[in-house]
Amino acid sequence: MSHPGQVPSRANSVVNGPPSAGLPPPHGSQPPPTPGAGQPSQQNLNQIVLEYLNKKGYSKTEATLRREVADRDGTPISRKVQDKGWEKYSESYTLLENYVDDTLEVYRPELVRLLWPIFVQSYFGLVIDFCPPEALSAFFREHSPRFQREHQDELRQLQVITEPAHVQQSAIGKIYRGDNNKYRLTLSSMAWASLIQFLESKQDQGGVVIQGLISSYVYIVTTERAATASDRSLAAMLARGGEDFDIPAEDEGIPGHNPGSANTDRNAPTVLPNLKLGQMPMDPDAMEDVRAELKEEDERNPPANGENSLLEEFEQRIKQEPADDAPSREQIPLPPPLMRDIKSEVGKIREYRDRFKIDPKTSGVGPGVSVCMYTFHNTHDNINCLDFSGDLMLVAAGTQQSYIRVWSLDGKPIPNMNTGEVNDPNAQPSSSKRLIGHSGPVYAVHFSPATPNPSREPPSTAPRYLLSSSADKTVRLWSCDTWTCLVAYRGHDSPVWDVRWGPHGYYFLSAGHDKVARLWNTENIAPLRMFVAHDNDVDVCAFHPNGVYVFTAGDKNVRMWDISRGNPVRMFTGHTGNITAIECSPNGQTLASADDQGSIFLWDLASGTRIKRMRGHGKGGIWSLSWSVESSVLVSGGADLTVRVWDVIQKPSEKGSDGATAVKAEGPSTTAAGTTTGAAGGVQKKSKKDVVVTQDQISAFPTKKSPVYKVMFTRSNLVIAGSAYLPELYS
Repeated sequence: MSHPGQVPSRANSVVNGPPSAGLPPPHGSQPPPTPGAGQPSQQNLNQIVLEYLNKKGYSKTEATLRREVADRDGTPISRKVQDKGWEKYSESYTLLENYVDDTLEVYRPELVRLLWPIFVQSYFGLVIDFCPPEALSAFFREHSPRFQREHQDELRQLQVITEPAHVQQSAIGKIYRGDNNKYRLTLSSMAWASLIQFLESKQDQGGVVIQGLISSYVYIVTTERAATASDRSLAAMLARGGEDFDIPAEDEGIPGHNPGSANTDRNAPTVLPNLKLGQMPMDPDAMEDVRAELKEEDERNPPANGENSLLEEFEQRIKQEPADDAPSREQIPLPPPLMRDIKSEVGKIREYRDRFKIDPKTSGVGPGVSVCMYTFHNTHDNINCLDFSGDLMLVAAGTQQSYIRVWSLDGKPIPNMNTGEVNDPNAQPSSSKRLIGHSGPVYAVHFSPATPNPSREPPSTAPRYLLSSSADKTVRLWSCDTWTCLVAYRGHDSPVWDVRWGPHGYYFLSAGHDKVARLWNTENIAPLRMFVAHDNDVDVCAFHPNGVYVFTAGDKNVRMWDISRGNPVRMFTGHTGNITAIECSPNGQTLASADDQGSIFLWDLASGTRIKRMRGHGKGGIWSLSWSVESSVLVSGGADLTVRVWDVIQKPSEKGSDGATAVKAEGPSTTAAGTTTGAAGGVQKKSKKDVVVTQDQISAFPTKKSPVYKVMFTRSNLVIAGSAYLPELYS
């Protein structure tokens, strides 16, 4: 038993330490101080506890406490990035970016595609966690430049998001953080394993944060490298020397899809629906009438020696068209053919037989293609669009001042059947007409199908109608006989960017700012179909040559629709800029699409895959595309003041950048042999002002300060183009 005045040994075990709970204070000791009167500071208490732990040999506990009290104010400091506030997103993204930039060259082209969705989600995370404006701007400035070329529009939308409410209210926020919206990305199994191994090894440095973002907002599809396309094979990647891909894969994006498939469901089958890409069979009665007309034409104008007769040419074309690939005539209702249609078919056969035949590129020499350019002067940048009639007699221009101007290409007076002008004794014949009716800028004009009529015998095969679309939300149908407006089609609730006739001159398609494309015909004022799927404007549209399918382009995607069912059957992704032109080949097998970054993509409709990318145009927009009769040559024109001719048949090179070379945009000219020479005639190194030209470019024709609005292959394989001389803009 201890003496009442003796100090217990338990209390003596802590020198200058706090009294133990439940034990009496030592004899003669002072009572505990009152709060605020000489109370030891937090730092002294921490030091006392540390000394106690050291004497007791609790080394791990001592080390933990020392880490926790390392801050001056005594608050614990977290060593794990995921336990921080908004800083975790910036530090984690920097970790991922450094890893991708330093990883092996065989993995880098794949993993670099992951940076964009993680950058967007990291930015959203910073905003939601109330990141200070200065730090948010610094993060954007530091990491956004690498995405400027491919995601310029998205970055512009992203930069104005500074409040948490903006994330859910903005268009880009609804896309990237919408319900079940995940960014689809395909990676090889080895690249994916390498990434996961790195993130797990750096869990406390930000790996956990990146893994969480991937799990929540990215849908990774792993595949074996041997099963991927040739441009992503190991040989192709090594040949590129580690160059990053500057175009997304065909299945990449939100919501993502199997290559070519319009079904965006994650469990969608990889097998695509079969398409009927052959020509629409001719009406049996009309076919007999065409044969009779061709026979009479052969008797009046016998073919030259060694030349097929028109009837023989017609029979050969019918035999060449596969019957199993042709759609049924019942699939699309068409009006009964008229005598005008019979005569137009005869004219097409004549043009096809007498055409300038373009053979595919052989022995390194491409076919020589000449271009006839019509240049408009004194327009003062007033022209928005141009179109040539199929009989090559008229050209129409839509203007910024809301009217349409039509000229005759040969300078002769334009026929006019308007009774008011015919009976006016003061009316003077004119080689141009002004069509007034729209109340906003005219963005697209298109003549109905027509063929030349050398004999001038009735019935006329000249265009009967002209379509126009405008910012006033209407599509107007104009008569080419009376030059008056017949119908104003109302249905769009925003500006209408494009309008196109179908191949039969009965249906037409419009595309607008309201994210919808509409199918119409000349007999109804209401749309027959509405094609809804795009997230942004539908910028351009086109028909398939058989008239059974249509194409719409917007939000950097192209969709192919079945008219009879109204559902999408193909979707093509890969553009990095806004799509400015699309055109289907005459054989119905290939689609060409162009964007404002200077790239042209070729797509195989049957397989739904990308064939190749062709480059040569500068930035600003490729505004028009046209195919040769054989579907072997493509011609393009746009804002870079050039008309360019492309070899479609040539396969893309496995060498870096499709075997492309860099040349000065204003310096070199490209010959028909496909070789490029600069001002000095030597090989030029690529710089920021250089334009990459792929080897499938056959020739390039520069204009004099004249952007090219329209290019068109005639059925005789001659090229005509239209431009406007704008020295004030291109001085």
